[in-house]
Amino acid sequence: MTQKYAVVLAAGQGTRMKSKLYKVLHPVCGKPMVQHVVDQLNKLQLDELITVVGYGAEKVQDQLGKDSHYVIQEEQLGTGHAVQQAESILAGKQGVTIVACGDTPLLTDETLQNMIDHHVEKEAKATILTAHAEDPTGYGRVIRGGNGQVKRIVEQKDASEEEQAVQEINTGTYCFDNELLFESLQNVSNDNAQGEYYLPDVIQILKDQGEVVSAYQTTDFSEALGVNDRVALAKAEKLMKQRINEAHMRNGVTIVDPAQTYIGPDVTIGQDVTIYPGSVIEGPTIIEDDVTVGPHSTITNCSVGAGTVVKQSVAADSRIGERVQIGPFAHIRPDSSLGNDVKVGNFVEIKKASFGDGSKASHLSYIGDAEVGSGVNVGCGTITVNYDGANKHLTTIEDEAFIGCNSNLIAPVTVGKGAYVAAGSTINQDVPADALSIARSRQTNKEGYASKMQPNKKD
Repeated sequence: MTQKYAVVLAAGQGTRMKSKLYKVLHPVCGKPMVQHVVDQLNKLQLDELITVVGYGAEKVQDQLGKDSHYVIQEEQLGTGHAVQQAESILAGKQGVTIVACGDTPLLTDETLQNMIDHHVEKEAKATILTAHAEDPTGYGRVIRGGNGQVKRIVEQKDASEEEQAVQEINTGTYCFDNELLFESLQNVSNDNAQGEYYLPDVIQILKDQGEVVSAYQTTDFSEALGVNDRVALAKAEKLMKQRINEAHMRNGVTIVDPAQTYIGPDVTIGQDVTIYPGSVIEGPTIIEDDVTVGPHSTITNCSVGAGTVVKQSVAADSRIGERVQIGPFAHIRPDSSLGNDVKVGNFVEIKKASFGDGSKASHLSYIGDAEVGSGVNVGCGTITVNYDGANKHLTTIEDEAFIGCNSNLIAPVTVGKGAYVAAGSTINQDVPADALSIARSRQTNKEGYASKMQPNKKD
């Protein structure tokens, strides 16, 4: 079985982005470009993946973590020099090495695997990933011979009029025989206007040695898109969004207005889900069947059970059960867990709290740092007073309890099973099971008081 390696070029500064953020860390559909590339490569079950870092090295390593090994290109001396930095790890190993750029977020594992298969089938020593461009201006042209093998790559500025008419372009992604790659890099010269060592020169070196150089053409030109500025970044975002949304729709998801719906690349969605315009779904969110999202809802890093509705609301880093009704204008903050058949109504905020099956907070409440049992009714205006200025404290509301409107529960406090808290109460002591707790001032009416305060008031 052929050993497979990959080298990701991610050392360039990206000055055309005009940004403090390192170029390959700019997000496309919520995920940094270099992470897109590495994720697709890792689907190929590689034996080794190496990312060449330079500017912003620590931040790139923080992003990719254990998904890659790393080498540093101290000086930016060209793509050939960048690949050479991986020699200490890959030199002498037999197999196939993919070289890809960290600013090509639209590459897919399917295309990369097809390129490898083509490379092996043709017994090539180098294979170029190419694409058909309706307007190839600015791209290097791939010139083939009569047998279909690659004769050379010619850059736009060096191409003849006939060569400029060629529409097959070099995407900048390659497949090499690993041993020959590093042998050939020793012979690459920097005798050019930029004084840099260019990886495409390896192609000519292998050709001059009589080795087979092939090309595999992707059917999707978007995979050739390299992001060098904000204009290209916006194009990549649009294309990625379209690709993701179309995949979900083909899998049984109704997206009412795909142009106004943003779904991240790591989101999993079941069948018969309906997503309304203005909705954003991000991170490794899992949405089960028959869910309705939106309009104008944001869900990040959540699991959402079947039949749930999230309407004009925000949820993050939480577990949401089945047949839950959320919104409009609710906020589910991190570390919350909602059971089945829960209702969280308008202007309710839940933070680091669990809500048992069938419990409800229909409107205008804050439930933070709380454990709420099953079948609990939380009345309008209820607040769990969880913060004493230094520490957060837990509120516990047991099964079937009823919390009246405009109640303050001063944590730490427990409301027992089946207990009632009267409306307008401020509770700072535990309430026993099945008890009624009333904690408010007795009403006193002062007859005629208003007229005494306003002696000039006329009837």
